[in-house]
Amino acid sequence: MPKFMKLLVAAAAIIALGSGMAQARDQVKIVGSSTVYPFSSYVAEELGATTKFKSPVVESTGSGGGHKLFGNGVGLDTPDITNSSRRMKVSEFEKDQKVGITEITEALIGYDGIAIAQNAANAPFAVTKAELALAVMEMVPVGGKLVKNPYKTWNQINPKLPNRKILFYGPPTSSGTRDAFAEMVIGKFAKKHKDLYAPISPKGKAKKYESVRQDGVYVPAGENDNLIVQKLTKDKAAFGIFGYSFLEENSDRISGAKVDGVSPTPDTIAAGEYPISRSLYFYIKKAHLDKVPGMKEYVELFMSEKMIGPRGLLKRIGLVPLANDLRKQVQKDVLSYKNLTLEDLKH
Repeated sequence: MPKFMKLLVAAAAIIALGSGMAQARDQVKIVGSSTVYPFSSYVAEELGATTKFKSPVVESTGSGGGHKLFGNGVGLDTPDITNSSRRMKVSEFEKDQKVGITEITEALIGYDGIAIAQNAANAPFAVTKAELALAVMEMVPVGGKLVKNPYKTWNQINPKLPNRKILFYGPPTSSGTRDAFAEMVIGKFAKKHKDLYAPISPKGKAKKYESVRQDGVYVPAGENDNLIVQKLTKDKAAFGIFGYSFLEENSDRISGAKVDGVSPTPDTIAAGEYPISRSLYFYIKKAHLDKVPGMKEYVELFMSEKMIGPRGLLKRIGLVPLANDLRKQVQKDVLSYKNLTLEDLKH
């Protein structure tokens, strides 16, 4: 082989080695839901404190943002795990498959309620889910027609409610909490008024209506739910929308409103009595399991009774545990790294 060719080969090898070194990681990288963030961070810190592995890096990007980053491929410059306060969408799964993320394991960790919170100094507040929908949705039915939401105070929706301005600080469009809130509150209301909210699409399917008003009454406050808590301590008229764990963590400063006569508590959320409850997840990129030190150990710790059991550490910071039979099955599926399928997501 000519000398210059040997030099080229050697240079290529060095570049490849450097590229491989740049790709290698000694920490798990996690993105996604701000609601799941406190639980994920707790497990990450525990892993770092009790094992030889470094604490995983956990970033709060919102569920939608997390799925987008997770779906960028299987290279080690992409996240290993994404947290989600809603189930993965079919469209997200299909995109993942197209870019080579062909093996994903879904981990259901527990339940959470979406709290409608206010300053703790205020009088108790109770609202129906329908009244809540009318306060936040972009278009509302008036006289059999859809009109831009005209409601500025709560007593305009129901004279029995206080003469208090309607103002919400809530999650942005990238958030799974916003997705879940829009589906469970606005979407459910719209389904009861199909003649108004369900125009037929060109494909013959009824369209969902989950649009949040954009006239300044609903203020997107970013992915940091603690910022919403801070807003409520300063503005007694406002309400905040976020996961129950933040309500529990800040119960000295804020209180939860009753929805359909039910307060958000671990018992009402677990029983499905609180009407704005949802499941929490994280998703594992199986292609990274043998490439990132501590990834398997993190998953095992998160799914352990120590963390998600009925007396687990995560319950202390607001996670509502799964029922025993379901939890045992989920633990078995996750720790055997069962593949998520399109059929799973369609059920």
